[in-house]
Amino acid sequence: MCETTITSSILSDDKPPNPVSFSFMVPKKEISMVPDMGKWKRSQAYADYMGFILTLNEGVKRKKLTCEYQVSETVEKLLAMLATLDRWIDETPPIDQPSRFGNKAYRTWYAKLDQEAEALVTAILPSERHDAAPEIAVYLKEAVGNSTRIDYGTGHEAAFAAFLCCLCKVGALRMEDQLAIIFKVFDKYLQVMHKLQKTYRMEPAGSQGVWGLDDFQFLPFIWGSSQLIDHPTLEPRHFVEEKVVNEYHQDYMFLECIKFINEMKTGPFAEHSNQLWNISAVPSWSKVNQGLIRMYKAECLEKFPVIQHFKFGSLLSIQPVKP
Repeated sequence: MCETTITSSILSDDKPPNPVSFSFMVPKKEISMVPDMGKWKRSQAYADYMGFILTLNEGVKRKKLTCEYQVSETVEKLLAMLATLDRWIDETPPIDQPSRFGNKAYRTWYAKLDQEAEALVTAILPSERHDAAPEIAVYLKEAVGNSTRIDYGTGHEAAFAAFLCCLCKVGALRMEDQLAIIFKVFDKYLQVMHKLQKTYRMEPAGSQGVWGLDDFQFLPFIWGSSQLIDHPTLEPRHFVEEKVVNEYHQDYMFLECIKFINEMKTGPFAEHSNQLWNISAVPSWSKVNQGLIRMYKAECLEKFPVIQHFKFGSLLSIQPVKP
């Protein structure tokens, strides 16, 4: 079965799955050594996660952030939750400290989320699914960075995608929410993460420096390149032009991320973001999209330092895919 079809059952049009089909549990780490990586790649969690990413990738193809789509009650609740996280940043200003990076006020902000996560998730779930909150809340807490190291990276971003995937699996989000999941919820998540990174000067987790795609994010480049497939005028070579970025960033997630990089980094683009500079030479957005999916698997999902932190429960299971 191909990865995309696996997920048609995750983003369903039907009623939520029968309550007896899940025995919810608090997710835990299962990948403790490099040889365990095979277990991850054969797992139901990997199939479901990758299927979810690819289904959404297909859903946003050739669509602008500003296009029309349905916004369900669950999506509204998710946006309210992200607005709360945003407000907590305003209520927790950075403190004066000798070190320029990793402002310790982040730990105060994180402690609030740690305390409230389960209640925040319960408010999003339909009443017959409140028992899933302890399991799903773990992914929310993992999605905002690490409070010990005060860093953020693609593993944290993956936890937010896993959080959304779990909401689909319990039927809180549905097939018709596809566009809103990326254009509303993920986009707002991105804005809150950018604000966290800026406010608390968070370190990039496991950064590859100029050889990485971006210090913090990966998924918006995948989905953002899908949005731009077959665009009549914008080609990959254009995203390194600041004028183009400023004109189109409100329509395209890819350009929104480039705009953030331009704000955060100084010097020639080719020097501070070498991988992206190389991507600007690819002839078409569909080739960029395919290349980024391959790169995401190789650089994020198949890297032990990233996946050792991933947690598995009943919704994203370490069990092998059933033949």
